[in-house]
Amino acid sequence: MTGEFRAALDEKGRLLIPTKLRSEITGDAVVVTKSVDGCLWMFTLSNWEVFSQSLQGSVGMFSQRDLMIQRRIIGSAMELDVDKAGRIGISALQREFAGLTKDCLLIGLGNFVEIWDEAAYEAYTKATEESFGPAVQSLNLSPWAKP
Repeated sequence: MTGEFRAALDEKGRLLIPTKLRSEITGDAVVVTKSVDGCLWMFTLSNWEVFSQSLQGSVGMFSQRDLMIQRRIIGSAMELDVDKAGRIGISALQREFAGLTKDCLLIGLGNFVEIWDEAAYEAYTKATEESFGPAVQSLNLSPWAKP
């Protein structure tokens, strides 16, 4: 799942999943959870299973750091039905966490989709603009990397 898509929350907190993204969802449900950057992450059920098992396999129950990670990502995850119109109902707690009001931006990152408040994403982009170039330069993208 890739691409950037605008979508709007309705008055009931439902978000219409754009057709391109919806076509890549198998089944009639997705998992939405809190992320590390103040947005929400949306996974297909199969991708969530792989991701959550990997995460849980890399953290423990007796570490405060590991519990913090599990509480944020695993504990806040909700399986949401995709209705016949292609909408998901995002919980009030998740909307509040991500600052979702009306105008949203969905960004497909391969195995998952980020759901951002559009204004928050613009602010994030501006705040990280100076570090983007150096971050890209530090990647080793063989065979495209310079020798």
